[in-house]
Amino acid sequence: MLQVGPLKPSLEQTLADEYAARRLPEAAAEREAFLTEHGAEVCAVVTSGRTGVDAALMAALPNLGAVVNFGVGYDTTDVDAAAARGVGVSNTPDVLTDCVADTAVGLMIDTLRQFSAADRYVRAGRWPVDGSYPLTRQVSNTRVGIVGLGRIGSAIALRLSAFGCSISYHNRRQVAQSPYTYASSPVELARDVEVLVVAAAGGDGTRGLVDRAVLDALGADGYLINVARGSVVDQDALVSALVDGRLAGAGLDVFADEPQVPEVLVGLDNVVLLPHVASGTVQTRAAMEALTLRNLDAFLATGELVTPVR
Repeated sequence: MLQVGPLKPSLEQTLADEYAARRLPEAAAEREAFLTEHGAEVCAVVTSGRTGVDAALMAALPNLGAVVNFGVGYDTTDVDAAAARGVGVSNTPDVLTDCVADTAVGLMIDTLRQFSAADRYVRAGRWPVDGSYPLTRQVSNTRVGIVGLGRIGSAIALRLSAFGCSISYHNRRQVAQSPYTYASSPVELARDVEVLVVAAAGGDGTRGLVDRAVLDALGADGYLINVARGSVVDQDALVSALVDGRLAGAGLDVFADEPQVPEVLVGLDNVVLLPHVASGTVQTRAAMEALTLRNLDAFLATGELVTPVR
């Protein structure tokens, strides 16, 4: 058993105590020596969406049978290389859907109403000096577009429908019997909404999907909310649009090069920045840990995974 990258501390402890898992060294020289000595012993890897297992690491683990991923995102694992080698890959879907959807709605409210910025305004003593905080944008009854109407996107749509928002979406394929309006491209979607929520899976297939053309279609009165992966949005184009005033604001839980955040965004009151915490509740992380271990146990007992990604 091999742990690749940092994990939830209690999961790391369980892997060490109950599965005698080793941890892959991070330093290149130590990592190479470890793989030379122990690579052939590894039958399963436990990792997360922030680290993953690339094709080179798989090649150094000739007897690898499964990559068990803590988290719903698995874009950092080369699933094509895994499939070619007969290696199963699992993730932890469903158990984090509600918390991520809650975060998306919270980010949207904070971004449009600027509650975080207003809090800073009060704390800085500006209210008695500068007067009332400037007016912000209403959340209810806005036109919202969702990029990626999967489990999480659907949960976001359900919540925003209760706010009286009109919902449209873009997916690789139209969702049968969906009550929401389908747009054939991200640009078409962005052109007709006030808020664009990104909930698509990461990976090469969606890299840069929300590009300058999409942001320009969203326009100077539009807002972007991203709870998916930083790679889905062209971050340079996003920063440029915010700095130039071609976008009204953004709520971001994810970034292109985490934990690095573009410094220019830190000084913008129309941007809300979160450190990738969408699923970060005690209940959800415990459920993710339990499902990770269920996948691991199932693989060790039967060779099958409970929630394979394909």
